Amino acid sequence: MIKHYTVKELPSEERPYEKCEKFGAACLSDAELLAVIIRTGSKGQSSVELAQRILVESNGFLGIQRRSIRQLMKMKGIGYVKAIQIQCIGELSRRIAMSRREERIRMDTPEKIAGYFMEDMRFRSTEVLRAVFLDTKQGMIKDILVSSGTVNMSVASPREIFLEALRYEACSVCLLHNHPSGDPTPSREDIYATKRVRDAGSLLGIQLVDHIVIGDKCYISLREQGYW
Repeated sequence: MIKHYTVKELPSEERPYEKCEKFGAACLSDAELLAVIIRTGSKGQSSVELAQRILVESNGFLGIQRRSIRQLMKMKGIGYVKAIQIQCIGELSRRIAMSRREERIRMDTPEKIAGYFMEDMRFRSTEVLRAVFLDTKQGMIKDILVSSGTVNMSVASPREIFLEALRYEACSVCLLHNHPSGDPTPSREDIYATKRVRDAGSLLGIQLVDHIVIGDKCYISLREQGYW
């Protein structure tokens, strides 16, 4: 009978817990970090070996994050509990990346805005549109998810965006949306919808300061690209 190996049953030099305690978590490989979360292996594989296979089949952590619970469970060695554990650690990582101590973060450059939302938006498997409302000093008042799961920006509603902007007494707005393909090049629909929102904001005295398209660890600022 083939035994299921736990992390504790691995040879001492392969135990992620001991390595982490002795050298710190930064010394662990991606597979070892994942093995600590899933804890047990599968038939014929230690937890580290199973974690390594999951990473290879998913094309790394980004691919894992994009899989649903059902999709994770289709992978050999991943049951309901392991799938939940993997989903939760992905969400925890996202929230850590998004957390900030400042009450009002200055969003005065495309780099700052993209950097703040990058880890949240680049993992998404569908397009989402986010609006960021800013005060007179371009401090962030609030950000909201305007739409989710759309295929392009043409469905963006200026009315909905500026009703929320007025609600939060924003002086300006920045839009962000992601391209799940990883390529942030704006489409014709992106450019057209941006101009609609810009023009609507001008009538209300609420400036659209930028529209940033998020790719995989990259972004494009439509203002910097001269689209208006």
